[in-house]
Amino acid sequence: MARTPSNMLPLGTKAPDFELPDTVSGKNISLSAVRGKTATVIMFICNHCPFVKHVNTEIAAIAKAYTSRGIGFAAISSNDAENYPDDAPELMTRNAQEQGFTFPYLYDETQEVAKAYDAACTPDFYVFDRDLKLVYRGQLDDSRPGNGIPVTGKDLRAALDALSNGEKVSEHQKPSIGCNIKWKK
Repeated sequence: MARTPSNMLPLGTKAPDFELPDTVSGKNISLSAVRGKTATVIMFICNHCPFVKHVNTEIAAIAKAYTSRGIGFAAISSNDAENYPDDAPELMTRNAQEQGFTFPYLYDETQEVAKAYDAACTPDFYVFDRDLKLVYRGQLDDSRPGNGIPVTGKDLRAALDALSNGEKVSEHQKPSIGCNIKWKK
């Protein structure tokens, strides 16, 4: 299991625009379609990574809890599905359904969106404010497979709570750790 950290895109960065196919609905989904009135969460995940599998239930729970607060969510898989067939779009569809994802699970076949976000690992989380400026990037919480720390989503939840309450998000942010994005050669 590789332990790749987030690149930590600079705070204040404007959310890169995208339009990608949603593996659940079959429709192309843009950033503006998932944008929330309060904030927008963009997550880079995949099907096969043990770090993502470790937090899938919490990701689904957070989206269910915060969507009603005007926060939009989208997950993106940018992995090379040819060399990592577990991350193929049809299996993304199944995974989203099994996990109860209430947000689009998008496929970035060209990997251009991952590059635009400077995404490095799965999972990698980005939170943008109502103006689509980056206010949080990094980890869900301190839990990792095998470290015995419960998955709570406390870091991501703290950022979303601050935005929901009109408060400033703490700039003390830790990088996520996970499998590296499987780049095409």
